[in-house]
Amino acid sequence: PAEPYESAEIDGANIWQAFRYVAVPLARPGIMGGMILSFIFSWNNFIFGVVLAGRTTRTLPVAVYNVLTFEQISWGPLAAAALVVTAPVLLLTLLMQKEIVAGLTAGGGGLPLVDEVIVVDDGSTDDTGAIATRAGARVIGGDTPSGGKGQAMRVALREAQGDLVAFIDGDVTNFGPHFVTGLLGPLLTDDTTTVVKGFYQRPLNGAPDGGGRVTELMARPVIDLLYPALAVIRQPLAGETAAPRWVFEKCVPADGYAVELALLIDAASHFGVETVAQVDLGVRVHRNRPLSELRPQATDILAAALARSPLV
Repeated sequence: PAEPYESAEIDGANIWQAFRYVAVPLARPGIMGGMILSFIFSWNNFIFGVVLAGRTTRTLPVAVYNVLTFEQISWGPLAAAALVVTAPVLLLTLLMQKEIVAGLTAGGGGLPLVDEVIVVDDGSTDDTGAIATRAGARVIGGDTPSGGKGQAMRVALREAQGDLVAFIDGDVTNFGPHFVTGLLGPLLTDDTTTVVKGFYQRPLNGAPDGGGRVTELMARPVIDLLYPALAVIRQPLAGETAAPRWVFEKCVPADGYAVELALLIDAASHFGVETVAQVDLGVRVHRNRPLSELRPQATDILAAALARSPLV
């Protein structure tokens, strides 16, 4: 899709920066998955090693085979040789397991995971609703036009039928299935998890990092002073969040831009910060607001933090 590159161009990136910071990170899981599989197939190849290799150029699988003799099986040397052959593949797989999983799951197939997709059209002036409907999503409106993110999340929660709910920001231009599977993974594999937060690289003006200015200038200082236990959360304001329905009903999404931090504070207060899981979603590309538009976000975050602090 052209949208990620157009977004990078709007942020000031040239064609080579867009290729380096957008195209390459998006293609990396597939490249790494293919590379690892090619290595395994080549490493384990036996036929070519037997037919084409000589005594001094034979591959390790052929060398292991030569341990077998007509007289006896030398179990000790055979086991040692098998370990030598297997160890590099196991080591490479352990080191690159994240890339393997991402590469193998980037395409189609697999079991159906998502029961419904709901798009809250919060007063958009473009074709968001029509495009989402054509793509198969159920489009609903907010209770009031431009009511803010917290209201939109409450409306979506009210309309959703599933027991597990994942929220994805609508301005992500490089969205992929891994945003959903990554967020739902901890909830499906660990019953003690109450909230899942995504973290990622956030390019800014062509640089690989630099996004998250409100996080660094407001959210993190507030957390350090009032909620130090939440300092382990890498991106407390990340819009990609998932939780069981009952958690969202217990920790009702707050109004405005404070919804993300308020959810973390409430979840940590009710269930403990150790029940909050974090997942690496890679690179997140979206429209970055100019500095002059960030003040309302910072104000909402500070107000929510102070309202929940026992020290104030």
